[in-house]
Parts: sequence; structure tokens; C-alpha cells
Amino acid sequence: MTTLQSMDVPPELRKRLVELRRSIHEEPELAFEEERTANKLESALRDAGITDVRRVARTAVIGRVRGSRKGAPTIALRGDIDALPITEETGLPFASRTAGVMHACGHDVHATWAVGAGALLAANPAVGDVLIVLQPAEETGRGAAAVLESGALDGTTAIFGGHVDRRFPVGQVVADAGPLAASADTFEIELVGHGAHAARPHEARDPIVAAAALVTAIQTIVARRLNPATPGVVTVGQISAGNAPNVIPDRATLRGTIRAVDPSSRSLMMEELRRIAEQIGAAHGVAASVNMPEGTPPLVNPENTVAWSREAVSRVLGRDALVPLGFLNLAGEDFAYYMERMPGCFLRIGAREPGGAPIPAHSPRFYPAEESIFVGAAVLAECARVAAERSA
Repeated sequence: MTTLQSMDVPPELRKRLVELRRSIHEEPELAFEEERTANKLESALRDAGITDVRRVARTAVIGRVRGSRKGAPTIALRGDIDALPITEETGLPFASRTAGVMHACGHDVHATWAVGAGALLAANPAVGDVLIVLQPAEETGRGAAAVLESGALDGTTAIFGGHVDRRFPVGQVVADAGPLAASADTFEIELVGHGAHAARPHEARDPIVAAAALVTAIQTIVARRLNPATPGVVTVGQISAGNAPNVIPDRATLRGTIRAVDPSSRSLMMEELRRIAEQIGAAHGVAASVNMPEGTPPLVNPENTVAWSREAVSRVLGRDALVPLGFLNLAGEDFAYYMERMPGCFLRIGAREPGGAPIPAHSPRFYPAEESIFVGAAVLAECARVAAERSA
């Protein structure tokens, strides 16, 4: 197995990447507010010798690394750049200096390793051009769609990306075929009845009782309507109703999320939620209004691009570096929007230092080991080279 120190990431580039990551981490910015971050990344790409750099979709930065052969397939590498509204508790010397905002999901590392991949490709090009896509607003699920709408990826043959994961040590990479993330839809159900005095419930049409029945009935969607072999989640995360203990309110609101790993189960759960809400409402004499804005689609890695990624990982780190995910991830990832338009592969890249604990993402104590920057940069650059070779 190739050692981390023997990967083709020169010491001077390593130093620049660490400085870039720490600078981004110190000044985190939320979705579509990443102005300082985008400026830093644009400068870093230019410093790496990439002259074709432009801004799209407000705060996205796209750098084009020229390939060795004109007309060869164009490959994209994506790194997301936005932070989360979380107060940092890592105690790092380069911890967030922005109150209530931190890089709790590793996007500072993702952005940095994408720049690193660009630098490696500028020094040793792929056959075709490679687009370094530094994407905003992943956490809100809107950034990938905005980049696609800009037309910046038109004509791209394949796209690759990855996510740090402290469940795996630095040097391990997951490149699995099949579902890697779930669709992430939300719902809001408003139940409207008639309010009354709490001592005279017969004068009311109580939306709270209807809401309680609805929460229970919703549990049957996954338990009784979804094929047991197909994962899915319908979770009520918020209930709002009433202002006083002696008043039956006239309305109650339930909010939650639906997670699915394929389009058919996604549609089934959404249809069942609407049907159950309306019928439970009717049974209790209240009107049910259901709003289900679609979120990110499921992210499913296809076999051929996974094979390219596994070849790239083997070239850089050796085959022993490839490990299975080992569980089904029902979190959302807006990289899935790219995969609806073009083939690609999304990786999980180990980010736990020796002896470290598997700290979950979105925790105020989350941080990826900095060595993962170099793994991500080298692996993604090699993914671009392999994909260009195999699809030429």
C-alpha cells in the first residue's frame, strides 16, 4: 500500500493547502454568503497556475484545468464550500472567528482538496479538461442546482466528489456502487379545526387530537406500505399548536422529513403521507393541508464510474485502501443533482487521525484530520485522469 507521505503531493503544495484550509475554517460563511471564501479559493486556483477561473451562481468558483489532448472528454471535480449555523467547540487554534457559524461538516477540507486536485492536474494534466467546481449552498440543497442552471457544466462527461468521514481513518476510501445518500424532502401539514374552551371540547374540532392520531398513523407508512427490503424514513420533527393550557386551538402544524433511496419509494411515501393526512383529518372533522417541497434526490453511484474511482484509489493508495461503507446513509447530499445529469461517483474519504474518535459531522466538536486533504486531492485528481482515459 502506498504511504500517505509518498503520494505525489509536493511539500510546498501541502503547506499551501493547510494554510488555505485553516483560513477558510477561521472565516466560515453560510449558504450563498461565501464571498470571502470564494475570493480565497479563486486566488488559490490562480496561484496553482489555473488561469481560466470564473464565478457563477453568485458564489461558486469554476476553474478549468486544460487537458493534454484537445477534444478529449471533460471531467468535473466538485468541492462544496459553505458552513453551518453552529457554534464551534473544537478548541482548534484556527477555530471559527464568526459567532454561531462553523465548518462542522468538513466543507473547508472539501474545498481545499478540490483546489489541491486542480494544482496536481495543472502539473500533470488529465487527457481532457478538468473543471474544478467549488460549489456553494450544499447544506441548503440549492447550490448544485444553481451551478447546473448556470450552464457551467454543460458538455461535462462525468463528475466526482467526496466527503470527509471520521468513521474511517485517514488513508481509507469508500467507493461503493448503489445508494450512498438518500433523498431529503420535507413536509408541512396544517390541520385546521375549530377552537374552544378546553373545558368544553364538544364545542371544538380539536386539531391536537387529530395531530396525535396523525403522528401515530404516519408510522405505518414505512412499517406497512414500504417494501421491508427498501430503506425509508418518515420523521415528524416538529409539532406546533396552542398558546394556553385551557384553550383548544383552531390549528396545529406538523413538520418533518422523508428519506428514500430510490424514486419509486420516494413517490410512495409522499403519496401515502398526503393520503393519510387528508383521511385522518376528515375522520376528526378538521381540514388537512399538506405541503411537500421536494429536496435533493437520492444519490446512487453507478457501477462504471465506481470502477473508475476504485482504479484511481488503487493507483494512489493501493487496493487495501478501499473499504466498504458498511451501513446505509440516509442523510442528503446535493451532489445527487449532478448525477441526474451526468454519470459520476461520490466517495467517503477517511478523516480520523491515529487514535482519534469518530466524531459525527454537524457536531460543534467536528474536525477532519488535515492529512485527509492530501488524500482527497490526490484521489480526485486521479479520478479525473482515469475517467478521461476510460471515456475517451
